[in-house]
Amino acid sequence: MARKRFVWALLMAGSLGLLGCGHSDEEMAAKQREIDKLGADLTAAKHQIDQDNKKMSEAQNEIEKMREELKKAGVGLEQAGADRARLQQALAEYKQRADQLAVIEARFRELRAKLEKLTSFGLRVAVRNNRMVIQLPGDILFESGKDELKPGGKEVLGQVADVIRGDKDLSSRMFQVAGHTDNVKYGGGPFHDNWGLSLARSRQVLLFLVSPTAANKPAAPGKKADVTGGGLDPKKWAASGYGDTDPAAGTVENQTKEEQNKNRRVELVVQPNVEEMLSLEKIK
Repeated sequence: MARKRFVWALLMAGSLGLLGCGHSDEEMAAKQREIDKLGADLTAAKHQIDQDNKKMSEAQNEIEKMREELKKAGVGLEQAGADRARLQQALAEYKQRADQLAVIEARFRELRAKLEKLTSFGLRVAVRNNRMVIQLPGDILFESGKDELKPGGKEVLGQVADVIRGDKDLSSRMFQVAGHTDNVKYGGGPFHDNWGLSLARSRQVLLFLVSPTAANKPAAPGKKADVTGGGLDPKKWAASGYGDTDPAAGTVENQTKEEQNKNRRVELVVQPNVEEMLSLEKIK
């Protein structure tokens, strides 16, 4: 605008000069050329200013766009960092849990190895329902339909108790004595049904295991000491009866003679601690 005012002032001055004094044609032509040049310079300056303003506006838009992109990139980097931190924490927790499970699995392998001693007595150590169990055939322990322990059954239970009592880890664990029957219906006797028979048998096994041993209960003078009990801690033992509802072979409805023999049993169930709630199927 200043340049424009300057040009117009110059033109006015020139006009006044032309009006106020005489000039030759050559001088007038020179003045006109000067005015034309100033006008062209003004036009070029205006065009350059418009171009500069346009470039400045484009540059400002580009800067603003770059700011937005940098802002978004910053948020993305922060999110990626947070995700990476969460992933690292999850991996650390997984490794810690895996290490704990490895220790627990090793402990159960050692426990199974200790219980394997019982196989020499004709017993079976197995994993059922995610629990480690010692299976005692019912025919070894009881006469058919009865809950009184046979002498041979007491000897087997005494050997089982010796193994458990002689091991610090085993003797400190909780156990459940679980009685089971086959699917032949029981009726008319003192136990009423298979539930009653299985519970009565598990109770007799439990009472024997927690009763004092012969060493702690000397025989009467002149008499031979009997196998009187297992000497185990009664606070760590409990009894239950499942009747025919949890067969180890066949189904509740259909069982062969061989399967019925397998289902007439008493199981000593090793109760896991809370931190040992893992799949024992891995250690088969």
